Amino acid sequence: MTTFTEGRHAGEFLLSEAPGNLSRDNAVVAVSQTIKPGTVLAKKAVVADVVATASADAGNTASSGTIAMDATAVTSAVKDGRYIGVATAATKVEWEDPTGKPIGVSTHGALFNKGGIRLTITAGGTPNVAGDRFYVDVAANSEDFQFVAFNQDGTDGSEIASAIALYGITTPADATGKIAIIARMAELNGKCLEWPADIEAAEKADAIQSLAQSQLIVR
Repeated sequence: MTTFTEGRHAGEFLLSEAPGNLSRDNAVVAVSQTIKPGTVLAKKAVVADVVATASADAGNTASSGTIAMDATAVTSAVKDGRYIGVATAATKVEWEDPTGKPIGVSTHGALFNKGGIRLTITAGGTPNVAGDRFYVDVAANSEDFQFVAFNQDGTDGSEIASAIALYGITTPADATGKIAIIARMAELNGKCLEWPADIEAAEKADAIQSLAQSQLIVR
């Protein structure tokens, strides 16, 4: 007797969504992806399309540190919005990303390469003091990001769960594709989501918390 295994159906994971098409978006899927309906997705920036501008706060100590982006200003893990750095000492600045998440401490004169941004603060004639502020403003729109299957072990943005694939798609090594995704404001059946085979319980719990930031609630 032949046994058939039924695959995932488009949208079977949806328990509820916002009125109209508010929960849904069109998404570009990166190359070399095999996506099933219900796959947990992450998004990676297309580095060449993202603009990042660095600045020092006008109220900083006079003649203190200056900030400049690296020749490669961002990585695929960059987020849209304002990164904020606050000096804690003469040559130390604590940084947070646009969501308010701490990403690391930069040291004047050394490349800072964390959280998707790459920059160097150069000490000025007068030392910085605690409370001086620096900024990186990232300008990116939805077309500047591509979606991939969530990977809890990634370091390129794929480790941040952000959406769910409504339909499936397989992209070749030389071309992207487009599908509809559930991007916000929806209740999801956790038993119908597609996760990495090697994900652990704690890693899944972290990803579910990440989805909740977009009001994607896993039941």
